[in-house]
Amino acid sequence: MTWIHPLSAEVEETADVLGGKAHGLVVLSRLELPVPPGFVISTEACRAFLRTGRLPSGLDAQLAAAVAGLEAATHRRLGGPERPLAVSVRSGGSVSMPGMMSTVLNVGLTTEATTALADETGDLRFALDSRLRFLTGFASGVVGVGPGSLAGIDRVLGGHDTDTSCLAEAIQVVEHLIEERGGGTVPEDATRQLELAVAAVFSSWNTPRAKTYRELHGIPHGLGTAVTVQMMVFGNRDQRSGTGVAFSRDPSTGEHVPFGEALFGRQGEDVVSGTSLTEPLSELSDREPAVWSRLLSALTRVEEYYRDACYVEFTFEAGELWILQVRPGRFIGRAAVRVAVDLADAGTIGRDEALLRVSPQDLTHVRTPRITTTEPHDLFTRGLGASPGVAVGQVATSAASAVRLAAGGPVVLMRPETSPLDMHGLAAAAGVVTARGGPSSHAAVVARSMGKPAVVGAVSLTVDVAEGCVRAGGRTLPEGTLIAVDGTGGEVVVGEPRVVTSGSDPQLYRLLDWADDVAGDATTDRDETERLTSAQALLRSGDACGAPG
Repeated sequence: MTWIHPLSAEVEETADVLGGKAHGLVVLSRLELPVPPGFVISTEACRAFLRTGRLPSGLDAQLAAAVAGLEAATHRRLGGPERPLAVSVRSGGSVSMPGMMSTVLNVGLTTEATTALADETGDLRFALDSRLRFLTGFASGVVGVGPGSLAGIDRVLGGHDTDTSCLAEAIQVVEHLIEERGGGTVPEDATRQLELAVAAVFSSWNTPRAKTYRELHGIPHGLGTAVTVQMMVFGNRDQRSGTGVAFSRDPSTGEHVPFGEALFGRQGEDVVSGTSLTEPLSELSDREPAVWSRLLSALTRVEEYYRDACYVEFTFEAGELWILQVRPGRFIGRAAVRVAVDLADAGTIGRDEALLRVSPQDLTHVRTPRITTTEPHDLFTRGLGASPGVAVGQVATSAASAVRLAAGGPVVLMRPETSPLDMHGLAAAAGVVTARGGPSSHAAVVARSMGKPAVVGAVSLTVDVAEGCVRAGGRTLPEGTLIAVDGTGGEVVVGEPRVVTSGSDPQLYRLLDWADDVAGDATTDRDETERLTSAQALLRSGDACGAPG
């Protein structure tokens, strides 16, 4: 059995085998866009692991061969004492499950390799920061150290993450946590680190958060995840390095403008976790114009390939751009309608395909509810609108309290930031508010995928779980207080304000006219959903009355 496949343009396996992430990397390679070299361990290997609880027979030999090939391609050695190679170990099912499974970065940074990295770069701070990130990911993903315990790292650093003595102390703290949790000492064998990381990613397929996500989205439990292993590119290398996420179009409106976030001097997990204050994507145009230009070119090329709005994750190291992931944007509501109509107008897709791309559920989100601006309301705090709509419900300060309070009516989950561990609370909530993070953070991405209003980056907000309250602007609201969240404007309001719905949507009217042409029915007594679904049924059956073009 072939468990491992290269990440190259020649690979013909489907996303069912390679997983969506690796399949996207193969596409990027075919488009000759910059992708870190690597390989993928198939979903078949995961299914075998889940059946037996151990890595399948023969995988160790294939893994050794794949690592040897990667070492030859990069002229580095995994965990080596000179020119050390570090790798990322990422999950990737055939269906996207953002943030639900484990990732371990900087695998291979043994103590010896960390010293070698410091010698090679002349930057001890960078080497220690990379080692600390590896240990934190290893503690969380492999050993199961909880986020509460790892929060102590921030106290050790105290904002001094450029101080080598603080970084060295934080490394000792994490190593001690791993030993305390029963993980023993962290292996100084880089190959063993890699094997443990792969097993941890496979195991994360069956975590409660991943199961909850699959149940909510109708994803079969038996699919399993692939594991993508790639040469690390370091967004934390220096101030000419960084990471980010980008959409080829605005995911809230569908407007044809690049949209996303960037962080300088950081690695990718810092963006999606929502723990760091990000910069607008356009900041790249001033600080790293060459990276910005290459990113715009990449967005154009992937959108042309997929014939759809697209999402990419990227890292840049010392001014060099690398693309780490690509997938179609999967917009909903008004954004889905606009993208479908705009692509049809551009001749990228036909009108019949535009009709089939919009779901009946999208129509319910086109005319976006907003908190009225014509009447006074009791503003509690404000952040960035990250998922359109208005949610009204009781304040809940934890995932557990969201589930409990939701039994009595709608709730709004308010958190410093969300993580995959909050999945059951996000599922129970009508809306979400976070103090940190941006439009591409975990809270924003999951809320948009579930069609729930979200506000992120409400910087004045403090969430006190122990006291069961939230604070902002000198005010305190206990759990159970009724609030409203506007996921477009970013307002969080006490009470239940009047809500208005946006008016006409020209793209929707045009789409429905196309639907009427297909159905051969221009009567006005049918509702919008009926007009769309009848046209879709005819297109799928091949009995459409006319070809809309």
